[in-house]
Amino acid sequence: MDRRDIGSWLSGPKAALEDQGMDFGYPGERFGLPRQGTGSAARMGRRIIALMIDWIAAILVTHLAFPALAYGSGDYGAATLGVFAAHVFLLTATTGATFGYKIVGLRLISISPAPVTLLKVLTRTALLCLAVPALIWDRDGRGLHDKAVGTIIMRAR
Repeated sequence: MDRRDIGSWLSGPKAALEDQGMDFGYPGERFGLPRQGTGSAARMGRRIIALMIDWIAAILVTHLAFPALAYGSGDYGAATLGVFAAHVFLLTATTGATFGYKIVGLRLISISPAPVTLLKVLTRTALLCLAVPALIWDRDGRGLHDKAVGTIIMRAR
């Protein structure tokens, strides 16, 4: 055992494989997307900011639409999740981007031969609301919810 063994363990399996000469490419390369700029695969920072904007919008709409619900209660949380799901489904199905995506310059596209359909958007939204599929992603930044329906989030500007 030497220092390189410990270093590869600390830096993770991807870094260890890259040190051995394996090339993983850049996010989105497999799908013909550019490395950076408009049309490239969205990075996690922008996606998290967009998610925060969408969630805050859902909280505000819930607060205005259901004033009788106490903030922090289970009913308030369920109502907020419902508003969030409706927001994500409706805007993604009609425009390809949620409110948060539009602000940070992102858009949903299909990488499979089939276009993005209402059923795909509904499935993606349901999986997004479960949270766990969105927290597991591949080297292209695609969560399990995107992989399940053959989509990717790309930079629109």
